[in-house]
Amino acid sequence: LQRLGLRLISGGTDNHLLLVDLTETGITGKEAEEALERTGIVVNRNPIPFDSRPPRVTSGIRLGTPAVTTRGFGGEEMKHIASLIVKVITNIGNDNIQNQVSQEVSQLCQRFPAPGIDD
Repeated sequence: LQRLGLRLISGGTDNHLLLVDLTETGITGKEAEEALERTGIVVNRNPIPFDSRPPRVTSGIRLGTPAVTTRGFGGEEMKHIASLIVKVITNIGNDNIQNQVSQEVSQLCQRFPAPGIDD
């Protein structure tokens, strides 16, 4: 995500959680959360330190990796997911992009089914 231009709070992470500062993108955490959810990528809007936006709007999003690592996603898939997240965030309101990303997310999930969940 950092290589693709997004700012991570604390410059990175030492665990399975990431907090992304969206201030420089001009969109809110709420907008990003809703747009990503439409594509099948689930994140949470989250306040960042010294956030000037209200808690229901926020300037950040929180991502966790357990859902994808449980499915068996590796480094290449993580890079692909990061590129999809950035594509959605930088094209908020573009239904064509969101539909394309949604299809890619669906394909990834089919390649890496959730353990214990049958279709």
